[in-house]
Amino acid sequence: MLSLTSVEAMSNSADSPAHNSETIEIRTPSLTDGADLWRIAEGTGVLDVNTPYAYLLWARDFAETSVIATVDGEAAGFISGYLKPTDPSTLFIWQVAVDSRFRGRRLASRVLAQVVANSGAGRLETTITSDNAASIALFTGLARDHGTEITKQDLFTEDLFPPQEESGEHHAAEDLYTVEPLKR
Repeated sequence: MLSLTSVEAMSNSADSPAHNSETIEIRTPSLTDGADLWRIAEGTGVLDVNTPYAYLLWARDFAETSVIATVDGEAAGFISGYLKPTDPSTLFIWQVAVDSRFRGRRLASRVLAQVVANSGAGRLETTITSDNAASIALFTGLARDHGTEITKQDLFTEDLFPPQEESGEHHAAEDLYTVEPLKR
């Protein structure tokens, strides 16, 4: 795997809706980013948040297929992913998160494009709940950018998830979205 680092200066333009001029860095996460990954995931209010320990492990063991974005040195978003052990040409995207203070800068799509390019994968998989229009749009945009299709199929039905302690309800079903072929 290649190490990924991209730094770009953003300014007000139709293509990059940043406020004023700012520096966005997109790079592989390190152990010192683990706490920021956890904080950003928790701050979304919608992601299934793992333990802080899990984000530290992610930054250690899956850094080459994950990225963190910083804006003027402050952690702003991340994508965690891995190459499937049964099919190393498939990149599975686990979580996509952007801190609410940094939304509207196209960070998610930029970070996704870079993690896909860095992975060398020819195929991408992710799971999305049916009510997550933002994620569906993000991955549909990736398919469009790669000149390919996105497909959807059932994967994890509600009955596969344990009941939530507070409500007794099950997690919403997670549909499998596939984007292939990816440009290499």
